[in-house]
Amino acid sequence: MRKKKYDIIPYRPVLVERARRLRLNSTPAEIELWKYLRKKQIHGVDFDRQKPIDWFIVDFYCKELKIAIEIDGHSHNFKVEYDRKRQTVLESFGIRVLRFSEKEVFKELDNVLSEIEYWVSELK
Repeated sequence: MRKKKYDIIPYRPVLVERARRLRLNSTPAEIELWKYLRKKQIHGVDFDRQKPIDWFIVDFYCKELKIAIEIDGHSHNFKVEYDRKRQTVLESFGIRVLRFSEKEVFKELDNVLSEIEYWVSELK
């Protein structure tokens, strides 16, 4: 079986160490969602945590399908414009960005997982 080629998306090497630190200090919502994304549990696709892309680090990323998942906490309430610009850059690489609030992860986890499963099956 031939290995699938992926587009190379640039990232800044300076972000690698920061991403490592973020993985070691995940938020409770990231930890909860990671339980369901790890080990290819959703339709057999692989997700990475705290993935550097361009000048940003996304919470979760599926390279195969170009899906980024962001968990927005309270700090994002004050960064609406920054998040919009960031998402525009990510989308310019062909990445679909799925956004969920921390509240959704804890109170509506089934809906969050259904949405992720929908996009994974849609793009697979």
